[in-house]
Amino acid sequence: MSNIQRVSALLACMAIAVGAMSQQVVCHRGHWRAEGSAQNSLRSLVKADSIGAWGSEFDVWMSADGVLFVNHDATINGVEIARERSEKISLQRLSNGEPIPTLESMLDLATGLKIHLVVELKPHRLPDGTQDIERERKAVEAILAMVHDKGLESRVSYISFSAFATKLLARTAPAGTPVYYLDGKRQSDGTIGIDHDMTPSHLWLAGVTGVDYQLKALVNRPELLDECRDLGMPVNVWTVDKPEGIQWCIDHGVDYITTNEPELTMRMIRDKQLK
Repeated sequence: MSNIQRVSALLACMAIAVGAMSQQVVCHRGHWRAEGSAQNSLRSLVKADSIGAWGSEFDVWMSADGVLFVNHDATINGVEIARERSEKISLQRLSNGEPIPTLESMLDLATGLKIHLVVELKPHRLPDGTQDIERERKAVEAILAMVHDKGLESRVSYISFSAFATKLLARTAPAGTPVYYLDGKRQSDGTIGIDHDMTPSHLWLAGVTGVDYQLKALVNRPELLDECRDLGMPVNVWTVDKPEGIQWCIDHGVDYITTNEPELTMRMIRDKQLK
């Protein structure tokens, strides 16, 4: 099957799903502002599920010995995850006292919950700063295998700032799996924009399901929303916390809103639907 045929099949499935639902809220790094929670913690996943949010996003790194850990930054307490062995990383604690979770522990917990999982694979770098494509390849293979083994394939979406990882996920994840490219970088003129060679049309041709753009990138270029709609590509927006930004996303019909303020965002969506 060609890329275009595969994408057409993916989009047919997504069009049915998107058409049947309203705007959805994704808890950024889990519902970590809840009492006793912490970013990317097991508790943040439970709290996100408890408020009825559609999804919870978390970040994945691969350690030097191939173990997948969940953490936003490349380091935790000064320990660089991609350069250390899992034994040392596992000793580290989050701000709420929990040990840093492995991807496996996060997925095991999710099997008893209802929430959708938005798995972000972080770009990996070699010591000289260049992209570690081989590490990202191994991470993609390990993540897909683990999600399959846990029976969670229907409840997982993938996102990444790495074009390589995003395209690899689009090619190798099961048909119908949502795969989104993250973008929204500061340009030379100080504005937030996207890579010129990773527009919705470029991503569509590469078999990528949707886009996950920074809010300011879309505010600066709202025509990108029209391009996505013409292609049937769902749009996720990050990270939207202020009421005016949330309202912009609601008014412009963004499909998914990634936020550190999920309860506020859910309330504003409900208020809009009641009007």
